[in-house]
Amino acid sequence: MTTHWMIYGANGYTGQLLAAEAKRQGLTPILAGRNAAAVQALGSQLGLECRIFDIQHAQDAQAALAGIAVVAHCAGPFSATSAPMLDACLANGTHYVDITGEISVFEAAQQRDQQARERGIVVCPGVGFDVIPSDCIAACLHQALPDATHLALGFDTGSGLSPGTAKTTVEGLKFGGKIRRAGVITDVPLGYKRRTINFGRGEKAAVTIPWGDVSTAYHSTGIDNIEVYLPTPKAAAIGMRLIDPLRPWLGRDGVQNWLKRQVEKRISGPDEQARSRLRTWLWGEVRNAKGEVRTARLETANGYDVTVHGSLLAVQHLLQYDGPGGYFTPSKLLGARCVEQLPGSGQVSVS
Repeated sequence: MTTHWMIYGANGYTGQLLAAEAKRQGLTPILAGRNAAAVQALGSQLGLECRIFDIQHAQDAQAALAGIAVVAHCAGPFSATSAPMLDACLANGTHYVDITGEISVFEAAQQRDQQARERGIVVCPGVGFDVIPSDCIAACLHQALPDATHLALGFDTGSGLSPGTAKTTVEGLKFGGKIRRAGVITDVPLGYKRRTINFGRGEKAAVTIPWGDVSTAYHSTGIDNIEVYLPTPKAAAIGMRLIDPLRPWLGRDGVQNWLKRQVEKRISGPDEQARSRLRTWLWGEVRNAKGEVRTARLETANGYDVTVHGSLLAVQHLLQYDGPGGYFTPSKLLGARCVEQLPGSGQVSVS
């Protein structure tokens, strides 16, 4: 069994963090991406092998994945990069994990379940902050109330934005809000629903957001009605509803390109000192048809640190994996409390 694994998009903000931590732990990932100068500079700095290729070129991608057991895919936007990387992984029999938070990417990956089963490979997107902690909360709540019909999740974080995350947020403006209703992912306006939530450090006004758990929590729990919340001041929540009619304009190529250029100019991602002091609080709630309610809370490290250590947990699990192929959510692959294994994480408490 090969033990070679790859970080694709190693020169990005999160890819660099992942490569550095892997090296610190004595691991030897192959660094990859399409930017030869940036990838090779990182490889030289860390003393790691590099492979340069563009995943949009199918033959090059398949050749580059030869002998690779696991790919940790870190090159967004995943709406453009996930499918071709999955194609290459399926062609090579390579396990696939990524750090996406995009609902459409999770759903598209789930549609490859049968192909992955036939090839004997694991497809597990979202092994970072999107969505390991919240997926674990969802799984633990489902265990506590197996007949739950409604699930709400949310998080309160000061983690900051990397350039890649900010660009994905820009892309998401045109799609509006998303919830799952009666088992179906449903379009709703930006700032669709508001409620007050204690995420773990006092009550805050919060609003629904189109987070990845709208997809993944359903596949982890089978609960038909799912919403995800983020702390948002009342004025900002009202502003979200006011700009909702502008979504077609915000989705225009010219507007998108201008906003992404602003991201490149203004956002570099939090440094190590900032990450060490910016922690994250997560909350979840389920209820059943009888009106019974269970609540869960969890405190973790900074979202980017969760992403780095979550990715490494998934990679090392798959390097030793001897189970069936198919589509998995993090809690289905790694366990309902796998988040508790990550440095800086507390325990999921359910009441």
